[in-house]
Amino acid sequence: MTSPPINQQMRLVEWILLLTLSLVWAGSFLFNGVAVRELPVFTIVFGRVAIAALILLLVLRWLGESLPRDLAVWKAFLVMGFLNNVLPFGLIVWGQGHISSGQASILNAVTPIFTVIMAHLLTRDEKMTSGRIAGILVGFAGVAVMMGAEIRAGSGMTLAAQCALLGATICYAVAVVFGRRFRSLGVSPMMTATGQVTMASLILLPVWLLIDRPWSLPIPSPAAIMAVLAIASLSTAFAYALYFRVLSTAGATNASLVTMLIPPGAIIMGILVLDETVLPRHLVGLALIIAGLLVTDGRIRLPRRR
Repeated sequence: MTSPPINQQMRLVEWILLLTLSLVWAGSFLFNGVAVRELPVFTIVFGRVAIAALILLLVLRWLGESLPRDLAVWKAFLVMGFLNNVLPFGLIVWGQGHISSGQASILNAVTPIFTVIMAHLLTRDEKMTSGRIAGILVGFAGVAVMMGAEIRAGSGMTLAAQCALLGATICYAVAVVFGRRFRSLGVSPMMTATGQVTMASLILLPVWLLIDRPWSLPIPSPAAIMAVLAIASLSTAFAYALYFRVLSTAGATNASLVTMLIPPGAIIMGILVLDETVLPRHLVGLALIIAGLLVTDGRIRLPRRR
């Protein structure tokens, strides 16, 4: 089945959805920053996807919808859950144990850069252009500025955490392109969101039991519990319902632009709530990344040589 055409330039309603999504995803870095102080990685990630799956399943039932029974769709849910939940969530939470939520959100903003590359390689209607190549180069310059000190040192947990965040963005980039197929399979955005977190929960359940041994963990504080509940309900269940709605109409590259809008909110939340600090080179790197994304999206056009 052929997919309906993608809107290369987003409409007002899609921009409003992206702005809303950026706020709830900015909160995810704050919630991670609170939870990671008391809970191990897999406990946070499993709690996030499992609670989100329960919420979305209840919403589907309330809407009178049911999940598809097609085995091919569930195989796609399995791949999507692994690429878009299990791997990136684990890398981000582990990374936030060593760097601030503001830094993590800035590195997460590189997702559209990798998405452009993956979309060019894996799709037919989102090909690379000279403007997108220029935007990629500017965006990677921002990453180099931000990570420069750690790269020169050549070691350290900060560098490892930054690399983990970049690894998460690559996972997201592959997942956002892969997720386009649900439209051609006739799967609604809500079903896609529900199916992927359900499969992610099933993947993580044995890992959580074997590695974190939850029965041996101390009882977390109310703040940590509320952080996991918030990241599951707001930053996962509600966020994915919005995300797949935008992805289904605006395409992989446009949908991934939400990461450009996340860092300002995440930085402010981290400073106000977690007492974090942001260095000048982090802000310079963010500025270059955002400039690269704007060039990639065609909203800033570089002068052409005659």
